[in-house]
Amino acid sequence: MEQSNFVKLPATSHKLQEVHRQLVICSLKLVAFFCLLACTSKSSETSSPKFQQYFIQGEQLYLQHCSNCHQKNGRGLGLIYPPLDTSDYMQNNVTDVLCLIRNGKSGEVIVNGKNFNQKMPGITTLSDLEIAEIATYIFNSWSHKQGLLEVREVSKILLSCDSLAKKID
Repeated sequence: MEQSNFVKLPATSHKLQEVHRQLVICSLKLVAFFCLLACTSKSSETSSPKFQQYFIQGEQLYLQHCSNCHQKNGRGLGLIYPPLDTSDYMQNNVTDVLCLIRNGKSGEVIVNGKNFNQKMPGITTLSDLEIAEIATYIFNSWSHKQGLLEVREVSKILLSCDSLAKKID
């Protein structure tokens, strides 16, 4: 005889027991569906042609413009250039990272509790799309899994960075 994990109700309420069983099954299906949706939405995004295009192009741009200092593996260079891989600064300052790519930075930055004070030159010749591609690459490489950084959103952020930089000058 099969044992059931369902609550035993009086014999007069077989219909209630069946409704309860159906609700439990439905709940389990919903939980499974949302888990599957959560797990596949990120992976389907990263397998999309647009993501792949941004990522591949971003890697080439990163190698050309950024890897000299931050290294090909994203680990930085000692206490001179900060790491991008396993970087608390990157995780907590996505907007600032986009602004840094365009406008650069001088002065102190603290990454993973370590002080870095080497000037980072901006790359003002990069288009918004190229910055979105680099950002998609660095935010999805090594220990990061951010997903696609769309050029529309990056452009909005860069516009606010550019206007802020002009006010400071």
